[in-house]
Amino acid sequence: MIKIAPSILSADFCNLQREIERVPNADWLHVDVMDGMFVPNLSIGVPVVASMRKHTKRFLDVHLMVEKPGRYVEAFSKAGADLLTVHLEADMPPALHDALRAMDRCGVKKGIALRPITAAEAVLPYLEAGVDLILIMTVEPGFGGQKFMAEQLEKIAQVRRCIEKYNPACHLEVDGGVNADTARQVIAAGADVLVAGSAVYGAADPAAAVDALRG
Repeated sequence: MIKIAPSILSADFCNLQREIERVPNADWLHVDVMDGMFVPNLSIGVPVVASMRKHTKRFLDVHLMVEKPGRYVEAFSKAGADLLTVHLEADMPPALHDALRAMDRCGVKKGIALRPITAAEAVLPYLEAGVDLILIMTVEPGFGGQKFMAEQLEKIAQVRRCIEKYNPACHLEVDGGVNADTARQVIAAGADVLVAGSAVYGAADPAAAVDALRG
């Protein structure tokens, strides 16, 4: 079953509870955390996740676009994240494996993310380590509203084949330029979780936009 995770990066931060309520049919809520160093943008942090947790029981999919993400695993776990995704490019492999083990200790699901420049085979050690999700970025991370990179479709298909071989329970999530048109392409390539920001919160009816993505 395809899961839809609207990105609150495109929501109205002054009315975040209302924005969450505008997508009652969404499966997850995607939370982009940016530090201004790993990506050239700043966004929300631990207090906002904690506030969201007070107002929704929805699955919180927290994407850490930060350098040395292991530093923040415990804090975001305590704030209410259900899943934490860290970038392969954000630290050295030993530190990333330490971060994944910290997620296990904190009781949150664990994910890894790949920028467009990162090859599909980079996921193999992490699939064997039992990650719950792989996130393929189909834009350069940092800003919403970017154009979908169609050349990433082959990487999505390659990662799907790796998942089927080494960790079939792992989700394959795609984020970046996802809309009703590109959703069909990424699903055909093997994705089962779709992140969409402007395609949902830029629509007159966000709930209908979620249905369009799922359909």
